[in-house]
Amino acid sequence: MKNEITFTSHGVTCAAWHVPATTDAPAPETGRPCVVMAHGFGGTRDTGLLGYAEAFAQAGIDAFVFDYRGFGDSDGTPRQDVSFRRQRQDYRAAIDAARRLPGVDPDRIALWGTSYSGGHVIEVAAQDERIAAVVSLTPATDGLAALMQIARYAGAGQLVRATGHGLRDLARALTKLAPHHVPVVGQPGSAAIISTPGAEEAYTSMAGATWRNEVCARTALEVGLNRPTPFARRLRCPILVQVGTHDRIAPPDAARRTAAKAGALAQLREYPVDHFDVYRGPWQQQALADQLAFLLRVLDPVPATPSLTM
Repeated sequence: MKNEITFTSHGVTCAAWHVPATTDAPAPETGRPCVVMAHGFGGTRDTGLLGYAEAFAQAGIDAFVFDYRGFGDSDGTPRQDVSFRRQRQDYRAAIDAARRLPGVDPDRIALWGTSYSGGHVIEVAAQDERIAAVVSLTPATDGLAALMQIARYAGAGQLVRATGHGLRDLARALTKLAPHHVPVVGQPGSAAIISTPGAEEAYTSMAGATWRNEVCARTALEVGLNRPTPFARRLRCPILVQVGTHDRIAPPDAARRTAAKAGALAQLREYPVDHFDVYRGPWQQQALADQLAFLLRVLDPVPATPSLTM
């Protein structure tokens, strides 16, 4: 069961699902833990996230799944503008909303992110000492490393073309014209932001009804500035970092370095998969099983039964 709710981020109404825990076990007096979740680059809440959220609910953990401003069912303009700074603001607003949910323990909030949002949750958690845990799935933690990876598989010309599209869109924004869009995902050699072999088929096969295969091209100009990895040193809570060893979109080595920066707080798990293999099928089930084991350990959602003494 998911409940449709809204919250406000910087004056804009955002859409979210609250998926309450379905376990019959009594909640502790402080309330249940809750996982705050949003998608990666250009994604919407109806694109591959509900399977994770419902599994958390079945394990006794509420889930709060939201759309960023300008995406999916959320308000906000311009539409389809991926800004990592604004998206992190939206995470903070979503956390505030989740903490106010009836039956939720405000001090047992976990953050869950994937791909681009897998980096968001690291920085947001590092700046909020009340966050109890972080799950970072196939995360994009270093924009410079991502650009280098694009240059390796697609050539420097791909970066030059993306920059050209970005400058065109920026010029239109400065002159109050409609945005210039490029596809989120497309075939190799296309103008899409993500154009690795097989990416278009994988992304579109799981796309929800609100997902649109376009983003404002200006986002290409800030990808290299998105580097949440230094914030891993400032984490105060446990983090699970899940890496696809064959990931051609979010560089695996960058994610490993991020986990290393978190030190003893980090649990690193690796899977022989590409970027989109964790949203369905057996590898989604494996990633989910590891997430549940981690969250059940660090959040302890069900109170232990007191032992009887004689």
